[in-house]
Amino acid sequence: QLQLVESGGGLVQPGGSLRLSCAASGFTLKYNYAIGWFRQAPGKEREGVSYISSTGGIINYGDSVKGRFAISRDDGKNTVYLQMNSLKPEDTAIYYCAALRFVSDGGTWADQAEYDFWGQGTQVTVSS
Repeated sequence: QLQLVESGGGLVQPGGSLRLSCAASGFTLKYNYAIGWFRQAPGKEREGVSYISSTGGIINYGDSVKGRFAISRDDGKNTVYLQMNSLKPEDTAIYYCAALRFVSDGGTWADQAEYDFWGQGTQVTVSS
């Protein structure tokens, strides 16, 4: 069974850091699947946060997190990480990872419809 499991969420003060993990099981990420991180805050649409290609050669970030978040992958552990620094209250959301084979022609990494399957999400709350 193809599965993604997120972990690492929690409560953190503004300015703090968290590292989210997205562990894949039932399949191998390397050379096969790219991973995107998305988030959804209450009352808002889900937005793309970051993306890393199947080889790690292409990395993208949403404008709201550039310079603060960093995505990486450990193919030996079949896991993708999202390091989140300088967290702000507006980063509060449920964070999801999702997998896709490749972005379609004319498509974009931030389009949810491009992705094949999703994890269950992990809550991140930034508050003092």
